[in-house]
Amino acid sequence: MTTVAGLVLAAGGGRRYGMPKALVEHGGSLLVERAVRTARAACDPVLVVLGARAVDVWRTADLTGATVLANRDWETGMASSLRTGLDGLRGWPGAVDAALVTLVDMPGMTPEALRAVAAHAAPDALAVATYDGVRGHPVLLGREHWAGVAATATGDEGARRYLAAHAVTEVDCTGLADPVDLDVPPGGVASAP
Repeated sequence: MTTVAGLVLAAGGGRRYGMPKALVEHGGSLLVERAVRTARAACDPVLVVLGARAVDVWRTADLTGATVLANRDWETGMASSLRTGLDGLRGWPGAVDAALVTLVDMPGMTPEALRAVAAHAAPDALAVATYDGVRGHPVLLGREHWAGVAATATGDEGARRYLAAHAVTEVDCTGLADPVDLDVPPGGVASAP
């Protein structure tokens, strides 16, 4: 049986939003809680990478069922969080065949979209959700690609450069989830604190 780990990236400071998105309340729960619950419905194990105000997030959020990893280099961008998560999976007890990467600031993500992409899991797999033909999240990274992804990830690009250079299975998730991320608070533009 193929083991797919959920990897929730939740370390950013939310500069454009005005606060770390992990601590943003949306629909009655914190974004990080929603992301972890969604990942847990589709994956086992689930790892969540925290960074900005990590102690506050850890104390405030209900992260039951997830393993928390701290990214000390979170200010350098999403790539460092992706590397932190993949490093955590490399040392995971028991073999993990693939990582399913999702972002904290996508409250419209669903277990159905995660399962649709996870269905393509294998150690050599690369798959990405598409919405009306546009690539989005989640992104599936087979174990054989983790070192290459980690080596090429820079700044806020994550796996983009690696995926552009390799064959990737596109999984149509149109209608399964809302791919919109929350960049700014509803009703306005936030400035950095």
